[in-house]
Amino acid sequence: MSNVRDIEFIKAFGINLKKLRTENKVPQEELANSSDIPISQIGRIERGEINTTISTAYAISKALEIDIKELFNFTIEK
Repeated sequence: MSNVRDIEFIKAFGINLKKLRTENKVPQEELANSSDIPISQIGRIERGEINTTISTAYAISKALEIDIKELFNFTIEK
């Protein structure tokens, strides 16, 4: 069985989240409050330290007022 967690994908997701958040001029604290997710968790997601859940990704997309597809619109650097 292969490793379920793809570290490069998780990191790329985090980089994309940070890019979208900063483009929308939303501080981490505001995103955390709007999505009801601890600010420390937002930071860990953006740094690619944790594999977030679909429900967390959905809450983040709603808080950023973007389509959830935008969170997954990135390429993986290899």
